[in-house]
Amino acid sequence: VQLQASGGGLVQVGGSLRLSCAASGRTFRGYAVAWFRQAPGKEREFVAGFSRSGGRTSYADSVKGRFTISRDNAMNTVYLQMNSLKPEDTAVYYCAVDPSVITSSQTMAAQYDYWGQGTLVTVSS
Repeated sequence: VQLQASGGGLVQVGGSLRLSCAASGRTFRGYAVAWFRQAPGKEREFVAGFSRSGGRTSYADSVKGRFTISRDNAMNTVYLQMNSLKPEDTAVYYCAVDPSVITSSQTMAAQYDYWGQGTLVTVSS
């Protein structure tokens, strides 16, 4: 599975960005899909995700109420709408998918075999 993440950039505190993750040649049907992020000197952390069935979304506490994960009807693009951005949201954002991840493990980066290349989000104050 090849993933292409895009949409990162420089934004001021309180601004918004929408990230996209597109799959090449297939849909996300049957795959757990997640966004992770990694700030300099920190471990990669879960941000938001869809369960394999697509029926359940999960968010890190730090982004609840500000970020929204969604997908298009064709199920080959997943989005992360990020509002009310803070300096601590600055990181490289990655999308990841895997057909075997179960809901209880979806926040664990090591569970995902397929990763996009990452897109940098910088929030300036």
